[in-house]
Amino acid sequence: MANLEELNKICTQVRRDIVRMVAGASSGHPGGSLGCVEYFVGLYFEVLKHNPDEFNMDGTNEDLFFLSNGHISPVWYSTLARRGYFPVSELASFRKLNSRLQGHPATKEKLPGIRMASGSLGQGLSAAIGAASAKKLNNDNSLVYCLMGDGEIQEGQVWEAAMYAGAKKIDSIIATIDYNGKQIDGETDDVMSLGNIKAKWEAFDWKVLEMDGNDMQSVLNVLSEAKSLSGNGQPIMIIMTTEMGQGVDYMMGTHKWHGNAPNEEQLQAALNQLTETIGDY
Repeated sequence: MANLEELNKICTQVRRDIVRMVAGASSGHPGGSLGCVEYFVGLYFEVLKHNPDEFNMDGTNEDLFFLSNGHISPVWYSTLARRGYFPVSELASFRKLNSRLQGHPATKEKLPGIRMASGSLGQGLSAAIGAASAKKLNNDNSLVYCLMGDGEIQEGQVWEAAMYAGAKKIDSIIATIDYNGKQIDGETDDVMSLGNIKAKWEAFDWKVLEMDGNDMQSVLNVLSEAKSLSGNGQPIMIIMTTEMGQGVDYMMGTHKWHGNAPNEEQLQAALNQLTETIGDY
């Protein structure tokens, strides 16, 4: 088990990976990726029951993770590589021709750690609920995790899945919403206000927790609490407040870096704020 200092060093390195990957491809989504680093590092280095050395698609007796907002693939790829799923050096191939690290996660390339192609927003929660149901049928008590974006929950399929999980008491799923208040076209409040999302999920009979997604201790505490509450007849939703572009000052506080790549000068400015900690790829 890593301590907070070690986990935060990994977070800084993952942020370096993200900006270098996106800049190297001149394409990608740095904003949301940077905002979700603590969640991914906390999940993969401390919380998940998983085996990076023997990855298989079934995941029997392992916890599963599904990324619904697949455009933030850079943070997932970096975390998987840093956790040992595939060589860190492969991060340099992000979004390149014939790379296993496509812009949105895919299964055709057989990249270890990826069990579902994602990026068509609104679908991940349904898949995660299906996986959780299958585990129940197979008497597998492992948990299923899913991450969604806040703008993504404007999709209708999310609420069909929410209603199903609450009605069927799918209590081995721990879903999280990245609540940064921004999406590709602007502030979520301006595009389509989400209203009181805590009350909405509670109305669908989910147990709702809240956490600061850019504070590692908060992430670890709330994910631990979520695990302790699983198996009690309710699906669990975590509303995770984050800052889009966290760690890079000129990317924070705006939706402009949702899907824009930094140029060479901007990349260097970002790297100057993110000190290399465990080695660049």
